[in-house]
Amino acid sequence: MDFSTWKNIEFAYPAYLWLLLLVPVLIYWYFARRKGRQSVMMVSSIEGLKGLPVSWKVRFRPLLLVLRLLAVVALIVALARPQTSNTSESIDSEGIDIVMAIDISGSMLAEDLQPNRMEAAKKVAMDFVDKRISDRIGLVVFSGESFTQCPITTDHAVLKNQIMQVKSGMLQDGTAIGMGLATSVDRLRNSHAKSKVIILLTDGVNNTGLIDPLTALEISKAFKIRVYTIGVGTIGKAPFPMPMADGTVQMVMQDVQIDEPLMKKISKETGGKYFRATNTTDLKNIYNEIDQLEKTKVEITSYKRFAEHFFILAMIALACILLEVILRYSLFKSLP
Repeated sequence: MDFSTWKNIEFAYPAYLWLLLLVPVLIYWYFARRKGRQSVMMVSSIEGLKGLPVSWKVRFRPLLLVLRLLAVVALIVALARPQTSNTSESIDSEGIDIVMAIDISGSMLAEDLQPNRMEAAKKVAMDFVDKRISDRIGLVVFSGESFTQCPITTDHAVLKNQIMQVKSGMLQDGTAIGMGLATSVDRLRNSHAKSKVIILLTDGVNNTGLIDPLTALEISKAFKIRVYTIGVGTIGKAPFPMPMADGTVQMVMQDVQIDEPLMKKISKETGGKYFRATNTTDLKNIYNEIDQLEKTKVEITSYKRFAEHFFILAMIALACILLEVILRYSLFKSLP
């Protein structure tokens, strides 16, 4: 047993450690008894005795006391039953399967959220993933078309890596809300989770795609999937980086257009909720609210296993007692 084990030691019967107070009593008793057994001789001076050699047996006689005290201490600590514990946990959870559908159209580069809508959405999504420890989460991206960036998984490290790789221009430009919602539903349709959720984030109006948003809504309802919708963008106009003919980029103020009636209809009819994020703080608070609304029931059962360490102390005590007896009746036999 190494030193690190002793640092984590516990005692099953710590009350026995009070017996260690007997150790100073034994020391006192030893010296008092030895003094009482010594003969007294009256001499006028001890100057003539100072140069006499002292036998090695006399010098090492206290070794017997040390061995006896070590035996007593080891036995007392052994009675207290030193032990270390190893705790394991069994986690049983009613997980929620979640798909985050994020709009990656060109308008997501607008800088009304900092540093822009796209990066703010990615950052907040990764923070949300960190909070959902036991849930399976996937990622769908959409613009003019939709794509599954990451299937639902419990490997959140892989998921966060996929979120980091999202950027505008990965897909044909446009805003296909119906396609994004339909692809998200497809990721969840075979799920056996007790609760299935889609978080759909967009900053625009549906203007393309093979599937109409209302058709995707009906599919969501058929599979009993709850949809939370988030409209991203300030009220009025937002600064948007516009590439110029000479290769430079200029900030141009553009109108923010979000189909809020559609977003509200999708969330209301699926049992979700619609949110509007006009700045980065709003977006963080929205994901925090969704995190609170979609709580996962987790039951943790702890198992504690104890390892006993009294045996080695009992062996030390026995060895000290045997060694003391051997020395007392052999090398130190002639001494009082």
